[in-house]
Amino acid sequence: MKKNKTILSVVTSLILVLILSGCKGNLAAKNASNIVHDEKKIIWGVKNDTRLFGMIDIKTGEIEGFDIDIAKAITKEVLGDKGKAEFVEVTSKTRIPLLKNGNIDAIIATMTITDERKKQVDFSQVYFDAGQSLLVKKGSGIESVEDLTAKTKVLAVKGSTSVANIKKAAPKAQVLEFENYAECFTALKSNQGDVMTTDNSILLGLHMENPNYVLTGGNFTNEPYGIAINKGQNKFLAEVNTALDKLHENGSYDKIYNKWFPDLEEE
Repeated sequence: MKKNKTILSVVTSLILVLILSGCKGNLAAKNASNIVHDEKKIIWGVKNDTRLFGMIDIKTGEIEGFDIDIAKAITKEVLGDKGKAEFVEVTSKTRIPLLKNGNIDAIIATMTITDERKKQVDFSQVYFDAGQSLLVKKGSGIESVEDLTAKTKVLAVKGSTSVANIKKAAPKAQVLEFENYAECFTALKSNQGDVMTTDNSILLGLHMENPNYVLTGGNFTNEPYGIAINKGQNKFLAEVNTALDKLHENGSYDKIYNKWFPDLEEE
């Protein structure tokens, strides 16, 4: 009997060791803030449904846009000519969780810098100044946020600052939330709503492809975009900011900006 108790005790101890080891492994996997980006590549979280910033080219199957070009330029500055930029699709709702879990090294995806988000991630310096606006079908009669009433259905994307902003600017309006910009704009075209709202730069891309839909009312918020990096990555953050400074100094930033937004001021 004593021998059986001893064997049972040993087996129990082994099971506890395995369980504890598994827990430690899971904790280590979740503690993504300690992960340092690869010296040969940087994995960027980007949008792939946002014209001008991040959009899949149907002909080539490649993702392209302002965010993509800036990410590639930063990668080159940080890692050198042999450094590789890899891209993972994110949405406004999934981008922070993917960063926190270590699936990506940084987010460059039309992400507005806010105090609330700063509690979860660190931001680079501002790399693009945007402002929230409205997109409507020509002849809609909607000219500004003041025209949004209790009967107005406003379409916005889940997880974006646009939802909170429009609820504050037009508290009586009905706000319908969608997973991404493509779904949101499809809903607008199918008359599920009267107006779509998000940053002017994103709406500009939709307008360029669909001239029957126009921006109206100017900008009613300031939306500075930043590159989000996980907490505890101070060295990487500094490298990204230094790279952005160099892109401004050597003219690369202006070249990329003018490539994608040659007529932004006129709009």
